[in-house]
Amino acid sequence: MATPVIMPKQGQSVETCIITDWHKKKGEVVHTGDILFSYETDKAAFDLESTSEGIILDIFFGEGEEVPVLLTVAVIGAEGEESESFRFRKNAEQSKSTASSSKEEETSIATATPVIREIQIAGGGKTRISPRAKRLAEDKNIDFNRLTGSGPGGRIIVSDIENALIAKTDHTVAERPAPEAAFSDQPLTNVRKIIAKAMHSSLQNSAQLTHHMSADVSHLLEARKQIKDDLASDAGIQDITINDMICWCVIKALKKFPAANSHFLDDKIRTFHKVHLGLAVDTSRGLMVPAVKNADDMDLPQLSKELKSAAEACRKGNINPELLQSSAASFTVSNLGNYGVEMFTPVINLPQAGILGVCTIIHRPVDIGNGIFSFIPTVGLSLTYDHRAIDGGPATLFLREVKEQIQNFSFKR
Repeated sequence: MATPVIMPKQGQSVETCIITDWHKKKGEVVHTGDILFSYETDKAAFDLESTSEGIILDIFFGEGEEVPVLLTVAVIGAEGEESESFRFRKNAEQSKSTASSSKEEETSIATATPVIREIQIAGGGKTRISPRAKRLAEDKNIDFNRLTGSGPGGRIIVSDIENALIAKTDHTVAERPAPEAAFSDQPLTNVRKIIAKAMHSSLQNSAQLTHHMSADVSHLLEARKQIKDDLASDAGIQDITINDMICWCVIKALKKFPAANSHFLDDKIRTFHKVHLGLAVDTSRGLMVPAVKNADDMDLPQLSKELKSAAEACRKGNINPELLQSSAASFTVSNLGNYGVEMFTPVINLPQAGILGVCTIIHRPVDIGNGIFSFIPTVGLSLTYDHRAIDGGPATLFLREVKEQIQNFSFKR
């Protein structure tokens, strides 16, 4: 019997996925384990593996199309079988229609499991490679079968292809350069389209206002110096960064001012009793904001460990998609201090009611009395909040509390 190929649901909050590449064509024979197509959520990429054998009777969605989850994407069956009745049918409807079928038939309906792409090579081995890395390798004529991957489980990732391309260029005689073009156009990636849409929607559908303040980070720098000294003598201790300390201070401030730890949901404001902290992470695929759940239950070393783990999972591409949803975090911190940014206006991840931008540390003159000025290290803090959910007064009090938590920071192992 013909079996539908269903767009998988990657997490409870993922509603649509974008098909990036079809690896099989209509009328082509497929076997169990063959890669049918590649697809992306807003932050992660997957391959879809066939769980049945036969001929691809029909394909309902092409490359670049956004497909609702659990919808039929294609149909696999025997030559001559009917497939049109499967078009635009949901998985739940298909399951209901086959309720009277045998258990063996019911379990044969393919939902196709997302897997890391494995390319069969000579000698019976397999090369594990991400979809983006494979596309780049093919575009740049790089033989990825000869490469050793640096990703999880030896998976070849984009940086491996880029390094191989540099090495190839270094050992190849340069051709005569073509005349320089006046400009170049690059089409938006699917991920960039989604990010652009989310950012535009955030600014268009909320009343965002930003307050700026600075805090003395003398105590943070003293603690950081002590941690570095401890690391030099004991490599087994947790390395705690300035950003970890600031996040720790933000969590304490949120507990005192829970109005900032909320979501604006049009007809109501949802205030969270726990702090689910979002952390903006820059990756090769674009900006990701994973949530660290129940961050207020953690001590500083544990929080530092969880923040680093979430950021690393984003960069490796194996973060839980559920943690990337804007609704997963109750408040977000975005740190551009490493880039030397002295002031900026972060954009809220709706439906969150606020986001804190952390700027670079600079020395500012301060009057210490009797007309004497001293220079102290300060960090810029930029709080963007949704004025629909929080008024200016409470927002300022929250930001001041973050400042005081930073200036009065104290940590002992």
